[in-house]
Amino acid sequence: QVAPAEWAPFAEEDFAAYPMLVKGYIGPKVLGSERASGIRYLLDPSVAEGSAWVTGADEHGKHVYDLVLGRDFTADGTIQAAEIREGDPSPDGAGPLTLARGIEMGHIFQLGRKYAEALDLKVLDEHGKLVTVTMGSYGVGVSRAVAAVAEATHDDLGLCWPRELAPADVHVVATGKDQAVFDHAELLVGDLEASGLSVIYDDRAKVSPGVKFKDAELLGVPTIVVVGKGLEQGTVEVKDRRTGERRDVPVGRAVGEILAEIRG
Repeated sequence: QVAPAEWAPFAEEDFAAYPMLVKGYIGPKVLGSERASGIRYLLDPSVAEGSAWVTGADEHGKHVYDLVLGRDFTADGTIQAAEIREGDPSPDGAGPLTLARGIEMGHIFQLGRKYAEALDLKVLDEHGKLVTVTMGSYGVGVSRAVAAVAEATHDDLGLCWPRELAPADVHVVATGKDQAVFDHAELLVGDLEASGLSVIYDDRAKVSPGVKFKDAELLGVPTIVVVGKGLEQGTVEVKDRRTGERRDVPVGRAVGEILAEIRG
């Protein structure tokens, strides 16, 4: 088993030891010459045979155009360094890298002292001396955060909001054509709101129960209450949106049980 190669950026003392390498203008011509015979250099696999490049000219302030691999220079080999791959060793030596998708939640801009110096922006340090401030810009995208939560918590049926971020506490669905169902549903909604809960009430009369159920699952409010056939037995159905668990609750105890579930 071959250990991974170690690497380190060129320091000033390294440039002093190899005076033929001009900082910022190193090119493959000098790397392949006898003057740099002790230096092994590698190319990224994307540098194909016969392709032309603009490189450093090994002189300060100068570049070379149309330098062709195979005609003007030949490297000692290739190495995949421009892109990381699954299983590559991590730079900090903590183990192999694992690739995963992420969502950008904000930005950090390290501004340094560029603008502070231009504005002559200074503060007193702990010793009472004026020092130029170091600036940074930090932004969190609120709308991105909501989108990230939706992406991380949804399921095949739709959104599945955590209770802390849900647009409502309860989604009440009235089903059927019996006016008594809608009357009981409205009473339940009123009692829930009087208890301090926010409620989405689906009282659409010309929409089938199946469509209402699908819409409730799509919206993803954590607790769904169905008022319908169960009224004949004096119950309503309470559903946990995340787990899909359903239970029949007596109408008289519905508000209390829902409050206990939501507020713990």
